[in-house]
Amino acid sequence: MNSALLQFATWLSERSFSVGLHESFYMYNWIETTHVMTLMLSFGMLAIVDLRMLGLAFANVPASKIAERLDKPMLIGFSIMFITGILLFSAIPVRTTQSLWFRIKVILLIAAAINAWLFRGYLLASKGSWDADAVAPRRARIAAGLSLALWCGVIMTGRFIAYDWFDCGGNNPAFIDWAAGCVAAE
Repeated sequence: MNSALLQFATWLSERSFSVGLHESFYMYNWIETTHVMTLMLSFGMLAIVDLRMLGLAFANVPASKIAERLDKPMLIGFSIMFITGILLFSAIPVRTTQSLWFRIKVILLIAAAINAWLFRGYLLASKGSWDADAVAPRRARIAAGLSLALWCGVIMTGRFIAYDWFDCGGNNPAFIDWAAGCVAAE
């Protein structure tokens, strides 16, 4: 699996689009700035929804009203963030593919997406039953707390990708090289 990922990353890094993006004086910075700005915007809206579910903010506003009003702009922000994330990956695919932090971030993103999908279904199914309660039911509070924790993890690991603490070829323990997907030179 790691060899296949590395082959794909190597192939991608040789494309003129990837090279141009990586070597661009401004474009990479604009994409990264857009990625971070849409992350802040989307996470801020998500945090408001989650804090409402936890009963820590806007307890007098129905949960469905907050979710309804923030849903579209939050999804637009997440979409832009996802697209710019793919572009950032495309600019430096080999190093990113073999980054321990990137791999952890992807796992956390998948977990956050599953949590959001399950919670959204629960919220829609129970609309009106606890909507006006100051504190949501236990299941909703757990999902909200998990959402905040997962997204904080995504943000932290995303930030760590820029650092070379565990780059392949360093003096890493075997477990770290395995987890980062380091492929031994043959």
